[in-house]
Amino acid sequence: MWLTVFWDRMTDYFGAAYVDSFARDHVMAELGGRTVHEALDAGWDAKDVWKGVCEAMAVPVDQR
Repeated sequence: MWLTVFWDRMTDYFGAAYVDSFARDHVMAELGGRTVHEALDAGWDAKDVWKGVCEAMAVPVDQR
């Protein structure tokens, strides 16, 4: 998954006003105890980060 696609999906789900705050502050077990930014900086594939976010936040299947 391209990072642009990842950020588009994140923004679509969380909204432009909240997405950056969520990505910087919300630590998720599904990302190994990391935030979105930490996981991406650690080399995680954007697709795997998106899957972790979807699991952690119960993103409906039709929005994944």
